[in-house]
Amino acid sequence: MTENKIKNHSKLITIIKSLKKRGKRVVFTNGCFDILHKGHVRLLEKAKSLGDVLIVALNSDCSVKKIKGPARPLNRQLDRAIIIAALSPVDFVTFFNEPTPENLIKKLNPDVLVKGGDWKKAKIVGGVHVTSYGGKIYSIKFVKGYSTSRLINRMTQVSSDE
Repeated sequence: MTENKIKNHSKLITIIKSLKKRGKRVVFTNGCFDILHKGHVRLLEKAKSLGDVLIVALNSDCSVKKIKGPARPLNRQLDRAIIIAALSPVDFVTFFNEPTPENLIKKLNPDVLVKGGDWKKAKIVGGVHVTSYGGKIYSIKFVKGYSTSRLINRMTQVSSDE
């Protein structure tokens, strides 16, 4: 069941330590993933290809509101987590309440840190920490024409046209 992939931080830390002892390469990415689209799927597929285990950290509902405004998220955090967990590249899903996942990255110490192409490698949150122990940072090229904000704008326009 997809809910089995959703873990709290302490459980995830224990799992990652065990995986790393067995030589598994842990990949971490994060985001709101409010309305899933092709760009998200491609990002997760590419992220998974960079290691053995993919962890997706979702902004909590509170965190999304702080970043995106009071109208967001459109989908609640547990709903978003279940959808993300159902995707084959994803091994584990967790949440973070802060605006950035920096504290979580410092707890998990992933081997690879991945973000979408709108992030320059030097600006990726947690990148300094990950590279400090030899980890790798990747900024994955965007799938042109796909963004949650763009989808919301299109839906709003269609709704107002009716």
